[in-house]
Amino acid sequence: MKNTFKISLLLILIGTLTSCDFTKKDKIATAIYECPMHCEGEKTYDKPGTCAVCKMELTTMAEKEKLNGEISDLSIYNLPSVWTTQNNEEIELKELHGDVVVMVMIYTSCQSACPRLAADMRNIEKQIPADKKDNVTLVLVSIDPETDTPERLTAFAKENKMESDKWVLLRGSEANTREFAAVLAVNYKKISPLDFSHSNIISVFDQGGELAHQQEGLGVNNKETIAKLLELVQ
Repeated sequence: MKNTFKISLLLILIGTLTSCDFTKKDKIATAIYECPMHCEGEKTYDKPGTCAVCKMELTTMAEKEKLNGEISDLSIYNLPSVWTTQNNEEIELKELHGDVVVMVMIYTSCQSACPRLAADMRNIEKQIPADKKDNVTLVLVSIDPETDTPERLTAFAKENKMESDKWVLLRGSEANTREFAAVLAVNYKKISPLDFSHSNIISVFDQGGELAHQQEGLGVNNKETIAKLLELVQ
């Protein structure tokens, strides 16, 4: 599924690069590793492993750059689309930069899969330690922007106990929604005036907006999702 994400994102970005100017830093050719706690000062390593002092996993300098503002070619934050939140505020995806992002696509009038996806998202939130919650944003993107107005999204958030500022509900244009669904490998189709068939995928993005993990299905064991999320959270 990650390969599908990369191909989809690259194809979309190729189509937008002619009209958008993105400033990028030079990329590191070879991975350089360091202790996240800097137990040995600025000492670096050319291979992965653990710190000889604190035994923590070494992190790459590239990961550090993501935290400090680096956006790679595979980041969703390169997408120029503008979205409206449940608070009727316009944002771009890049405004989520710096947090680990857990994201799912739903529609509020759904009576079957979406309530279960919402429950899965709440279950993930409950398993994030209190001291890590500030570094995680949970995002729901509507596949039915015509119906899901900011007011509707606000009501949905209240009904589903998603009222903290770490929950972001988004609606966009039909074109931007279709484009973003393609990036996430989420398929959806309107089958009646009020119903859609759609993929049930929860995605986890790192601080730089790169896809790190996807969980597919309803009510599935989210052990791997939580493990990846906690691995990413700084």
